[in-house]
Order: sequence, then structure tokens, then C-alpha cells
Amino acid sequence: MTAPESAHSLLIARITWVEILSALARQQREGAVTAVQLLQAVQSFRYDLDTQYQVVELTPDLAEYAGHLVRAYPFRAYDAIQLAAALRVQAVLARAHATPLTFVCADERLLTVAQSAGLRVANPNTTP
Repeated sequence: MTAPESAHSLLIARITWVEILSALARQQREGAVTAVQLLQAVQSFRYDLDTQYQVVELTPDLAEYAGHLVRAYPFRAYDAIQLAAALRVQAVLARAHATPLTFVCADERLLTVAQSAGLRVANPNTTP
């Protein structure tokens, strides 16, 4: 799905940068990756962020929408922002009669809500 030859448009919420850094730093603290591996992973993700992804910025409107989601569902804050971003992008795509968005996430609870909200979903842990 993310291979350049697939020609898919890849969108990512700006806060994903923080989520990735947090996960990598935790892995280093726990001894799962070395400092060199951490640096390489960060550099690789930064390159992908800058060259492969269209970034959805956290705007006041998006934050308000995410706030609504955390009141309605038992989401963590960043999960709500991710879903809010996907739903906003999908609304824009629908108005333009463009190809629907596929929300990719490994959290089944988040996928269930995304699907019930009308998004196509994919779990990278179960999708080949």
C-alpha cells in the first residue's frame, strides 16, 4: 500500500511525528533498539514524512472535532486526532467525488469506529 509504485496518495496527521518518536524512544529505553538504530529510524521516517506523505495539520477546527470524538468514544487524544483528520479528509474527497480514503490503523477499537463513520479501513497487522 505504501510502496511508491502503488501510486497511492499517502496522508498523515502532523502529530504522527510525535507518536513515532515516542514509540522509538520507548523502544530504545527498553533496550529493543540501539541509539544508532533509533537515529536511523528517525532519519528514515523524517525522509518519508518530507517526501512521501501529504501532512494534515492540526488546526483549531480539527482539534475541536477530535475533542468531540474523545467525549463520544474512549480514545486517547492522539487517536482522536488521527480519526478526526481522516474524517475531515474523507469529507473533502467525497465533495470532490474522489477515490475514498482508507484509514490504516492497528487499533481495532479505532478501526471499528472509523468504519461505522463510513471510512474504508485496513489493519496492517491483518492485511497482507
